[in-house]
Amino acid sequence: ETAQGRNRDQRRNTETAQGRNSDQRRTAETAAPLIEATVRRAGLVGQVRVRLRSDFPVAAGLGGSSAASAAILGALDSFRGIPIDRRAIAERGREIEVEDLGVAGGRQDHYAATHGGALGLTFGDPAGVGVERIPLSTQLRDALERRCILAYTGESRISGDTITAVMQGYRDGEKRVTFALGRMRELAQEMAAALRQSDVDALGELVGEHWTHQRALHPTIPTPRIDACVERAARAGALGAKATGASGGGCVLAIAGAGREESVRAALAPLGTLVTFTVDEDGLTECAWSEEMP
Repeated sequence: ETAQGRNRDQRRNTETAQGRNSDQRRTAETAAPLIEATVRRAGLVGQVRVRLRSDFPVAAGLGGSSAASAAILGALDSFRGIPIDRRAIAERGREIEVEDLGVAGGRQDHYAATHGGALGLTFGDPAGVGVERIPLSTQLRDALERRCILAYTGESRISGDTITAVMQGYRDGEKRVTFALGRMRELAQEMAAALRQSDVDALGELVGEHWTHQRALHPTIPTPRIDACVERAARAGALGAKATGASGGGCVLAIAGAGREESVRAALAPLGTLVTFTVDEDGLTECAWSEEMP
């Protein structure tokens, strides 16, 4: 029995290492075109070497490419002695993603990466993106980190294809799409209001309604695994749950009712990898790095 247990542990360690190596390969494959495009835009081809490390799943609806572009652009600006301009870096990151890499997408992930914290973003103003920083008390931040359960389904997806299809439906005036997008805009405003009032219960319910409209936008957005996560989370005491990003895979975020956090965690654990996180309020930050760092 001892030998069998040791063998099981060895197999688990091997599987963990293989998963880690696989994630590292996916990170490198996904990041390479972004790194090349960013260095090319900076006019530094052949002059710098960029190493990118991520500690979250790739193509998981967590804004990873936006965070990566912000980090690279910030590092290159710092290298050239250019002061960090968070708004400018967000816009440049979006330009690289859309114009150089041909990936459809909006600006919200880029502003989230550069600014950090809870943001109320408004679009359409000729003066540019409106950025409202929503204050988070220590109690609210702790409640969000405790009650928001994030699970990675293991299903990677390319968000640009889904976004392109949804935008085409919007341009064609499909009622299903225009109605869903209109209500999602209202829900975003209501979510911001809930955060201002430190009302996590209201936020959870709004997130649940948001998913009903998001999944109606296109057939590829929900998947059987995502639907199972949302259903099980609700039965375990989640006030609301939704897939993150454009979906079609990636992560599911569930907001547990007060005191039901462990029940929701237990319900989601068999369906994916639970991802630990903290709320970042600093955004893009310059820091020292050395070869000895992990």
